[in-house]
Amino acid sequence: LAHLALVAVADVPLPLWRDRLALAAAETCAAMAGRREGACALRDALHLTRAGDDPGPAGRILRQWSRAVARPVSVAGLGRVLEGIAPEQIGLCLDAAGPTPVDRAAAVIEAVLADVPRAETAALILADAVLARGWGQDHAVPLLSLAIKPRDLRLRRDDLRLACHRAVAAGAAQAVSLATELARAAARLRAVTPKLRAGGAGRAVDLFLSRDALTPGALEFMSDRAARRLCDRLVDLGAVRELTGRETFRLYGL
Repeated sequence: LAHLALVAVADVPLPLWRDRLALAAAETCAAMAGRREGACALRDALHLTRAGDDPGPAGRILRQWSRAVARPVSVAGLGRVLEGIAPEQIGLCLDAAGPTPVDRAAAVIEAVLADVPRAETAALILADAVLARGWGQDHAVPLLSLAIKPRDLRLRRDDLRLACHRAVAAGAAQAVSLATELARAAARLRAVTPKLRAGGAGRAVDLFLSRDALTPGALEFMSDRAARRLCDRLVDLGAVRELTGRETFRLYGL
């Protein structure tokens, strides 16, 4: 966790980092819920669903995670994200006691699942929110959720705490690796930004530095044609990837 605190002040696009980690955490939670959707299907479910429409069970899991990491941790903010968890319970979780951040996160998992046994996603979001506050972050950062196993959530007390310590160690390694990768990708994107002539290109770059994936339509301040051309230009410059491999319904990201 101390190493991660250093990563968080390095030249890393933190909103993007959290959002990409949220995708990985959602994949873990979807599997726990018996879903087979991987990262690509989760992205499709969330980003290709029209505003106001239901993205389906897997898409809802990713939406919960993405919204949870996008805002500073608070009872009100998490209350708008977590389904079936009362604000009073959220407040108790955020005030959880314990000798270490990981111990507090484990206590949160145990408390939430004791009340709502099928609320694995909510329990893990709250656990990672408490964990992140413990190492000085004001936003939730998915760590524990990246490596926790379904069988671990059936454990209690010392056994659960030990499983959480192991999961955090593994998740932190993944998070550090991703931070290094995204810092390099962000540097490439910033380096080509002066070459972009499209109106609104700077705002588009800011979005790419904060979101895991974007459709051209997400660049609402540009025409559809201009947004598609900008995305393809960024791919040609090696600054952005097309994430789907499709000719239509494309998604772009670092």
